[in-house]
Amino acid sequence: MTLFNLPRALLLAPLVGLVACSAPSDTPPAAPVPPRFELASADPAVHGKRLSQVLGCSGCHADNLTGQDWSDAMGTLWTANLTQSAGRYSQAELAVIITEGRKPDRALIDMPSWLFSGLAPADVDALVAYLKTLKPEGAVHPEPVLGPQLLALQAKGEWMDSPARVADMKDKGPPDLGEAHAFGRFIVRATCAECHGIELKGGKEPMEGDGNPPADLRIVGSYSAQDFARLMREGKAAGDREVGLMSKVARRRYANLTDKEVEAVRGYLVELANRDP
Repeated sequence: MTLFNLPRALLLAPLVGLVACSAPSDTPPAAPVPPRFELASADPAVHGKRLSQVLGCSGCHADNLTGQDWSDAMGTLWTANLTQSAGRYSQAELAVIITEGRKPDRALIDMPSWLFSGLAPADVDALVAYLKTLKPEGAVHPEPVLGPQLLALQAKGEWMDSPARVADMKDKGPPDLGEAHAFGRFIVRATCAECHGIELKGGKEPMEGDGNPPADLRIVGSYSAQDFARLMREGKAAGDREVGLMSKVARRRYANLTDKEVEAVRGYLVELANRDP
C-alpha cells in the first residue's frame, strides 16, 4: 500500500496528536511546595513549640508568652498575650495573624510576619496547635495607639505596618543558590534575615542592647562545622568568645534547631561566602 492509499484517519492521526501536544493547557502549573522545618516530633503541638522557640516568639511576647509593654515615644505598643489570643481566635484566624500580620479587625503594628510568610501551612498549623495548648493567664493588653512620630514615619513611607511589610517582602529572599541549598536558605530567611538583612550583609548600626552591628553572614565561610555548631548551640564564637546579642539569640532560639537544620544553614552560608565573598 502506498502513502496515497492509506486511510485518511491514519494520515491525520499524527497531526491530531501533534496539535494536542502543542495546545495550551488550561491547568496552571502547581505552586512550589515550601520547605518544612524538620519534624523532630510527630506530635504537631510539640513540633509547634520547637518552632516557636526557633522563630523567637518569646523574644517579643516574653518567656511565658503573656506579652510585653514596648510603649515609648512611638506610641502605646504592647505585644499580645498569646495565651489569651489562642482562645479568642480560630485556627484559621491565628494562621493569618502569623503569616499575614493582620487580625480580623485590624493590621498588626510590628509583628514580623514577613519572616513567617514563607512557612509551610503544616508548620503554621503546628504553631497554632501549640498555642492552643497554652493555659490562659495574665491580662489582655491594650490595643495599640500610634504616636505622632510613628504616624509621621508611616506618612513618609519610612515605616510599614505588618501587612504592608509582608506585601513588600513577599517576593524577596536571600540569594538563591539552587535546589541543593534551598532548605538552608529557607531557614535563614525565616530567622537570620530579621537582624542581618535580606541580603545577609548585616548593618552599620548597633543592635538594640548590643554594642555591635549585625555581621555580614558571609563570615560563616571561615567557620569549621564544629565551630559553627558550637556558635548555634552555645552562643560561643571561635576562641570561646561571646558575641553580644547573637550569643543570647543562639542560646534562646538556635539551640533548638536540629543537627540537620544547623548543617543546612552552614552549608548555605558557606556556599554564599564562596560565590559572593
